[in-house]
Amino acid sequence: MRHSRILIDGVASNLAIDPNQKQEMSSQYWLPATTGTVFGIALNDKALYASMEQAFNEKPHVNPPKTPVLHIKTDNTHIGYGAAIPAPNDGTPIYAGPSIGIVIGKQATRVTEASAMDYISGFTIVNEVSLAEDSFYRPAVKAKCRDGFCPIGPWVVNKEAIASPESLDIHTFINNERVHSTSTDQLVHGLSKIVSYLSSFITLQAGDLIIAGTPLRTEKLALKAGDTVAIEIDSIGRLENPVVLESNIKTEQG
Repeated sequence: MRHSRILIDGVASNLAIDPNQKQEMSSQYWLPATTGTVFGIALNDKALYASMEQAFNEKPHVNPPKTPVLHIKTDNTHIGYGAAIPAPNDGTPIYAGPSIGIVIGKQATRVTEASAMDYISGFTIVNEVSLAEDSFYRPAVKAKCRDGFCPIGPWVVNKEAIASPESLDIHTFINNERVHSTSTDQLVHGLSKIVSYLSSFITLQAGDLIIAGTPLRTEKLALKAGDTVAIEIDSIGRLENPVVLESNIKTEQG
């Protein structure tokens, strides 16, 4: 089963969707699929990690990170299917960040890696949009937390409906052209390890979301005003959003 959050007569409502039914998608109705805190895991893609290995062994880092590197996507970044991603008016480049999202189903405190899946209710799609980053050890708030920089959805798929969450293909499309492909098997730290690690020092709550990891942000993932970006993940679905200049969004919203 899929679970979405939509607007009905101006009120946020939860909706269960039969995966065998077609769902008409209108951008004015779809909300971010989760409501909790959104945590991101940096440097958790194998190709990205490999590209940084030389830098890890130079100052100021000296040593590669041994544990997942954490950042947070604040509430102002969260948008739903079809909502506009704001592009900076000055033309500063922004980049798509395709990732599976891990949705917590119940309170999790210091859970083991072996039991971590028991605390996951399901999975969703996340586009962790970002400016170019100078420091992966300390992901910049300015790069990560701009308005609308975290589309989530369009729904959460129950974990029981996904046979192999550790090996799902992820594809990114810009203007209907596939520009990037990866898989959840390319994560440095797997889904269960991520949940176990975060819960070792943060009590996770039902509805919290963990962005498992994004790939190296090359020019292939660069976005500009006028683009439409879509992320597809096997067994979950497709998350699609237009990219619009900040000034135009503000004008449209009054």
